[in-house]
Amino acid sequence: MLAGLDGQPFPFEDLRGKVVFLNLWATWCPPCIAEMPNIQNLYEKVGSKDIAFVMLSLDEGPNDKVQKFIEKKGYTFPVYRPASQLPDEFQSSAIPTTFILSPQGEIVDRHEGMADYDTPEVKEFLEGLVRK
Repeated sequence: MLAGLDGQPFPFEDLRGKVVFLNLWATWCPPCIAEMPNIQNLYEKVGSKDIAFVMLSLDEGPNDKVQKFIEKKGYTFPVYRPASQLPDEFQSSAIPTTFILSPQGEIVDRHEGMADYDTPEVKEFLEGLVRK
């Protein structure tokens, strides 16, 4: 279970049937911050009813710290916080960690550490998953 920065619960199951770009990050993590502009660019290009972005902040403390960070940077992708323990398959010893899930909910890609996601290859990969 996830929660929006407004505190409203968001069941992860609601994303079933969509390609999901899931990124674990925190405001105190320099590599996370460094990759966010290219994730925002990718979101602007492919974020749709078929491709969902879940930027999952692992920050501790109140949501307003994360909200202020996102607003200051001008990001428009959806940001959530864990509302319960993350399932084992989404546990990672490193952040940022990014998972890409198929519409069937299978993890089809996992990358630990910073990456440039705003590439034609990533865009094609995500859009290809939608067409399957």
